[in-house]
Amino acid sequence: MRIVFMGTPDFAVPTLTEIVARGHDVAAVYTRAPAPAGRRGLDLTPSPVHRIAEGFGIPVRTPRSLRSEEELAAFQDLAPEVAVVVAYGMILPQAILDVPELGCLNLHGSLLPRWRGAAPIQRAIMAGDRETGVAVMRMEAGLDTGPVGLVERIPIGPDMTAGDLHDRMMLVGADLMARALAALERGALAFTPQKAEGVAYAAKIEKAETRIDWTRPAREVHDRIRGLSPFPGAWFPLGADEARVKVLRSTLADGAGEPGTVLDDALTIACGAGAVRLLEVQKAGKQPAGAAAFLSGNKVPPGTRLA
Repeated sequence: MRIVFMGTPDFAVPTLTEIVARGHDVAAVYTRAPAPAGRRGLDLTPSPVHRIAEGFGIPVRTPRSLRSEEELAAFQDLAPEVAVVVAYGMILPQAILDVPELGCLNLHGSLLPRWRGAAPIQRAIMAGDRETGVAVMRMEAGLDTGPVGLVERIPIGPDMTAGDLHDRMMLVGADLMARALAALERGALAFTPQKAEGVAYAAKIEKAETRIDWTRPAREVHDRIRGLSPFPGAWFPLGADEARVKVLRSTLADGAGEPGTVLDDALTIACGAGAVRLLEVQKAGKQPAGAAAFLSGNKVPPGTRLA
């Protein structure tokens, strides 16, 4: 089929790669404009999708808005049968949604209608969900409200981080979208409206959510740590200079004490109920390190009280 692909981050790269491998005609790739990089922000860095598209020799477009008559006309000129959207990062106006004959398909990282919105992977883990998935949805004007064509369920392991789940989802999602396109081409892709019950919104992660609150139960602390790992990262201040220490991996542990108290030589920290053991941390300006390596260069003896 003739396809326009719209995506930006690493998460979208396997889907584009799979679409090309399946022999579809990708008329153009739309992605976010190159972002400033470098210490002074003078260098412009193309998105991961931009780079892979150029490698395939596919024309790349980076409009800052799709709402102008000029952009609509340019999109129409591509004459796509279908548009595939994966973490594009821009809202598609109704006029754009109406162009492809077979609609616009979005790959979304949740079991819709649970976790519509910007941060479905992180929110699922932070909420303690034991299962999530990827869904192929036909887009409409509402926020992730369109009918669903295909779903693949993915279990969330007890110590799985958002990074782990992201990497699993992007591969499963690429295969799911390829299967959806094959079914669509045969006229065999049926869409089911989302249920009105069970709607949850995955709001963008705010900075205020990232500091660890040791007074919360250990399960909540652990879920927040893994749901925010590796980015933006749950953190706590350490030492007189209150240097930020980001926690990248943790696990539930035995132990009890005043919240924030270091209970042993293995970075087990008491919470409001129960305890968590910090397995991998990263001090500001340093590389990630396991607990033993971190403790060899930082004094955090048992009895230390973390803020």
